[in-house]
Amino acid sequence: MKEQSIIFSKSLHQELSEALSKIEYDRLFVLTDETTNKLCLPLLNDIPELKKASVITIGASDEHKNIESLAHVWQCLSAEGATRRSLLINLGGGMVTDLGGFAASTFKRGIPFLNIPTTLLAMVDASAGGKTGINFNGLKNEIGVFRNASEVLIDTDFLRTLDKQNICSGFAEMLKHALISNENDWAELLQFNLQEPDLDLLATLLKKSVNVKKRIVKLDPEEHGLRKALNFGHTAGHALESLSLSQNDPVLHGYAVAWGLVCELYLSCKNLQFPHDQMLQTVQFIKENYGIFSFNCKQYDQLYTFMTHDKKNTSGTINFTLLSAIGSIHINQIATKEQIFDMLDFYRETMGC
Repeated sequence: MKEQSIIFSKSLHQELSEALSKIEYDRLFVLTDETTNKLCLPLLNDIPELKKASVITIGASDEHKNIESLAHVWQCLSAEGATRRSLLINLGGGMVTDLGGFAASTFKRGIPFLNIPTTLLAMVDASAGGKTGINFNGLKNEIGVFRNASEVLIDTDFLRTLDKQNICSGFAEMLKHALISNENDWAELLQFNLQEPDLDLLATLLKKSVNVKKRIVKLDPEEHGLRKALNFGHTAGHALESLSLSQNDPVLHGYAVAWGLVCELYLSCKNLQFPHDQMLQTVQFIKENYGIFSFNCKQYDQLYTFMTHDKKNTSGTINFTLLSAIGSIHINQIATKEQIFDMLDFYRETMGC
């Protein structure tokens, strides 16, 4: 898989026109969700190439990242006469870029697509790296493929369309990138004011964070080894997210990742002697900015079952990515059921469930 082309846009209209000129296509489609259709698509109305584009809209939020929405996209492409030479632009957050990328990758065995991420989460994580997919059978990202977009165009002006919750959601992935990268980036993020975010500063921090992911993906594009570092916080985080979906009360992905970081930093302390003070500083930052996700000890077995479905696992053994220090990554770390329950105890006691 080729290295992902990521463009930090200074003029989205110009750069999107240039990206489209590089691709020979017969029909142009734009995928939005109900939110980006209202808030973001109008910002692209002046682009001549989009005047004749067919717009496909799906429901907003992760609960619509499912096979029904996927089938709707396929059906719209087919009904509008899309061919193998058609092009799909995914305009939205991580749900849209993941689902749209998967739809494009599978329709007629694959059509090209562009990603224009409109949330901080999608900019820092979901739009880059070639992972596409949908949730299935109550499990996060259970079905999908690796396939890069032709281009990823990041325009940080879209950050101005976001509420505080969506800023926080994307920031959690940035915090993860800092933890697996270096202490300076980590300290810088802990000083950032998420309650009154400076969007210009956030745009600068975002570029550094994207470069962390880009560097890791370049070395291991299909997650055979090092790329598993990007799953730090996600084994526990995805389990919490799946639990929220099962309760019909879904949480934003980044919030689940933040709570997953609390769990896996503790496991890193217990198993690999990650510095206790840095764990507590990070946990306190998360507690102050993300609140808590409540669950009780009777739900431990359900959370454990969700973790057994994590894609990093081998032969039914739950594998974690853990840290011995900031930037010191250890993949394929096995934890027993007892250790995982102890981790969940720590979360509930520390976060105040």
